[in-house]
Amino acid sequence: MELARLAELRPAVQRLFALVERECGVRGRWMHRRDDPTTYMEVYEDVKDTARFEALLEREGAKLGIQRRLERFVCA
Repeated sequence: MELARLAELRPAVQRLFALVERECGVRGRWMHRRDDPTTYMEVYEDVKDTARFEALLEREGAKLGIQRRLERFVCA
């Protein structure tokens, strides 16, 4: 992500988080790499309905107009 777009994207990501929380009951967190302020990630924990969540995230996340990659992690 370009640093110039950060101010534009922050409110859009906050709207995405509000929608995900309302629709799926999951609160998202937005983080960036410590060594690269242009690389961000969203973190969602304790997702119960993964199919609904992933469909919503794909549809609404595409509206952000940035490169996205979905990675799934679980507790070891």
